[in-house]
Amino acid sequence: MDYIKGLNDPQREAVLHKDGPIMIIAGAGSGKTRVLTNRIAHLISTGIPAYNIMALTFTNKAAGEMRNRIEKIIGNDAKDIWMGTFHSIFAKILRFEADKIGYNSSFSIYDTDDSKSLIRTIVKELRLDDKVYKANVVLNRISAAKNRLISFREYLNNPIYAEDDRAYRRPEIGRIYKIYQERAIKANAMDFDDLLFNTNILFRDHPPVLNKYQKKFKYLLIDEFQDTNLSQYLIVRRLAAMHQNICVVGDDAQSIYAFRGADIQNILNFEKDYPKLSTIRLEQNYRSTKTIVQAANSLIAKNKAQLQKDVWTSNEDGSLIKVVKSMSDSEEGKMVAQSIFEAKMHDQLTNSDFAVLYRTNAQSRSIEESLRKANIKYKIIGGLSFYQRREIKDLIAYLRYTVNHRDEEALKRIINLPKRGIGDTTLQKVLSTAYEKELPLWEVLTNIRKHITGRAVTAIAGFAELITKFEDAASKLDAFETASLVAKESGLLKDLYEDKTIEGLSRYENVQELLNAIKEFVDNPENQANDLTSFLQEVSLATSADEADDDGDEKVTLMTIHGAKGLEFKNVYIVGMEEDLFPSQMMLASRTELEEERRLFYVAITRAEKKLILSYATSRYQYGRIKNCEPSRFLREIDPNFLEQGQGSANAAAYTNTSFVKNLRPKKPFNANQNYNHKPSPNFKPSDTRDLKAGMTVEHLKFGLGTVMEVKAHNNDRKAVIAFEKAGEKTLLLSFAKLKIHE
Repeated sequence: MDYIKGLNDPQREAVLHKDGPIMIIAGAGSGKTRVLTNRIAHLISTGIPAYNIMALTFTNKAAGEMRNRIEKIIGNDAKDIWMGTFHSIFAKILRFEADKIGYNSSFSIYDTDDSKSLIRTIVKELRLDDKVYKANVVLNRISAAKNRLISFREYLNNPIYAEDDRAYRRPEIGRIYKIYQERAIKANAMDFDDLLFNTNILFRDHPPVLNKYQKKFKYLLIDEFQDTNLSQYLIVRRLAAMHQNICVVGDDAQSIYAFRGADIQNILNFEKDYPKLSTIRLEQNYRSTKTIVQAANSLIAKNKAQLQKDVWTSNEDGSLIKVVKSMSDSEEGKMVAQSIFEAKMHDQLTNSDFAVLYRTNAQSRSIEESLRKANIKYKIIGGLSFYQRREIKDLIAYLRYTVNHRDEEALKRIINLPKRGIGDTTLQKVLSTAYEKELPLWEVLTNIRKHITGRAVTAIAGFAELITKFEDAASKLDAFETASLVAKESGLLKDLYEDKTIEGLSRYENVQELLNAIKEFVDNPENQANDLTSFLQEVSLATSADEADDDGDEKVTLMTIHGAKGLEFKNVYIVGMEEDLFPSQMMLASRTELEEERRLFYVAITRAEKKLILSYATSRYQYGRIKNCEPSRFLREIDPNFLEQGQGSANAAAYTNTSFVKNLRPKKPFNANQNYNHKPSPNFKPSDTRDLKAGMTVEHLKFGLGTVMEVKAHNNDRKAVIAFEKAGEKTLLLSFAKLKIHE
């Protein structure tokens, strides 16, 4: 029983527990994956056949890692465990039982694109407005219904759903849902949601089938139980009804997927379904410092809907959590880049030791730009690089074609975006005409009636007029004014605004963030020109860098907090800690929503192993205007004993005395090497460092006075090695370092 060695008492108890229902409440960093895998290994070692065990996870990756770990402990028997995601396991069962519910075993599984394509076809056949009945919107509505086990018949007969759809001016969604399902069945196809929906129908309507699988699966284990929805919960409850050997592992404090249908009540009310439940709490955190663990505890204690637990750690105290105020989102990005650069030099860290987490994808833009300028490699997880996102490329393509009518690739992207009735066949005719007659493409477009006929001619003429209008605007207006006009008049903004899904909202926010970037460019006095061509040049240079980096390269990780769940990093930056951003303005309607946001912040905090930096800006570009921002309420909810007020830059220094952290008590230093906070000179003003040389005396806001030892080139920048009187030797990137040269 080597797999028992090294486990703490609660972990050992969870592994050795055999029969009856058990709930393992696993705090962040408490080793739950190890417990889950060792528990399965223990069951098999006690004589339970592997094929009698079902283990459900939320990702194929998690399932693969668990299986590999179990194989190392017990050998090839692990291959017989029914282990995988909910969808993969129940798709397997449906293959065997398909005939019971009107399918055959060779049914297709529709992906999202297949589903959207079918919805578009139905909308067209019903002669509905595809701008109102957008495929994405309709599919999300159908998906939400299926996850609540609402069939199209129930949907059509429920006056509440009908009234809801009428309120959003989409009264035909029920009919689309009906036709969609009928077509799918006729095509012998299931979509992703059907895999769970149909499993529930199978077990509900066919007791002998349910009985067969109840006998087969004597032990059920479910990971990330706090993220299950109603459909998933009912399946496992039915399966476990015979033997009651159900083990659920989760942490209510990390339930953050309500927008996907996850129901935190599944874990909160689990005891009601299983009165003989054994509950084991894994409360020892192996990941983070005491400071981070205690800070996270002080935050999550504010939630009312939660299970009792007291997470603790025997790890070192570690650094205080630094709270950094910046004047703007741009300055916030510079702070992050400078901080990473300094930490790498000071603590001998690599890029992969750092992660930057944010609430929305749009926030990555200012971080990306600063990291790029500092020549710090990074990767975007769970999303594309800002300028590679579809909606960003769409607007950029419009801007490119406005200033360059020969840009054929841009034209192909935008000529039917938003949809204006110009199909691929028509576009090919236009291109062929230009090629065959050796005419500029723009000439063909502006004189389209001379060259081709058909219904699309009017639409093409309208498109050409639109581009001419944009071109005229670009000759008179700055980049921001032009881009705002293009975004509005093209219909792109309207299209995204009307898509009220999570994805649609995210895309709309991203386009607004692009406009913010353009406004920032225009307002920057260092730029010699503020026209559209100049901005596009800057963007093209920023995005044309060699992206084909070796996968083995060390890179800073950028991702949303939702995407970071389950991961850990030595140093974590959580940016955009501002009211209406985090917590999101959309999540303030109820206590339930606010508590979900607080859990999301808890998840973010607990990703950090050694150091955590929380950052907020006092102003941020929003909708092309500078918005004054207030620090997030969540920052006030953390016990101030675990916080240290920092500063973003020289410009932010004046604001540090007005910290929102009330009555900030004297703090212990970060560590022995960092007890060097410096009070800047009264007349501190950063000097021009272009002529900085070895031997000069300089002053740094944080490190104090020092002597320049060496100045050397660093890619397209320069860095200086400076011996500070108290802080020791530091290497600083001069484009970021704020240094005052003392004569």
